[in-house]
Amino acid sequence: MIVEIKISKDKVKMMPVGSLEALQREMTKRVGIVYPDVEVIVKPSSNDSLSVLRAPDKDKAKKFVENTLQNTWESADDWFY
Repeated sequence: MIVEIKISKDKVKMMPVGSLEALQREMTKRVGIVYPDVEVIVKPSSNDSLSVLRAPDKDKAKKFVENTLQNTWESADDWFY
């Protein structure tokens, strides 16, 4: 499964250096618990978006990834270093 997280360039400019890499590592760890074959890509873009590709059950996987991403953002103080 491939998870692609795009964050708007305006938001990326306001984020600390290393944020995209840290988010990629944390999402790989969290999503990998349920989907061990996951590849997470985090990159700047013109607008925010989330894509889930090559998932066995795309709707279920996307919902899981959306919830995981939300929880990850909310707990950034715990994992961002």
